[in-house]
Amino acid sequence: MIFHGRSDATLNPGGVRIGTAEIYRQVEQLDEVVESLVIGQDWPPGEVGDVRVVLFVRLRDGLTLDAALIDKIRQHIRVNTTPRHVPTKVVQVTDIPRTKSNKIVELAVRNVVDGLPVKNIEALANPEALEQYRDREELKT
Repeated sequence: MIFHGRSDATLNPGGVRIGTAEIYRQVEQLDEVVESLVIGQDWPPGEVGDVRVVLFVRLRDGLTLDAALIDKIRQHIRVNTTPRHVPTKVVQVTDIPRTKSNKIVELAVRNVVDGLPVKNIEALANPEALEQYRDREELKT
């Protein structure tokens, strides 16, 4: 048997609790998106404050994330959930980090984005994928 599943971490933008699976369910209905990963990025950086929703998407081969696709993704999420679910940033990546048991590692990505150390990196099947999330210009503004 093969079990497919997602972590259902909780985001908390503006004090509203959101399960990440609610966002995944919407984004992965779109033909352009192969898979996604969502985190709550500490915002503003380095301060204890709020978090903003950041969505990373791996697109079908040959596709590039542009303004029209970002708008389509945001609109689909807004229509099918709530405005709080809509990501502040949508960023294209070519790989999603996973554990050796194939679980997506939201916490490790959040730590990389927030400039924190990643614990238990030896549990990752593809730790090199984390480098795509480090020091992204899109996440500095």
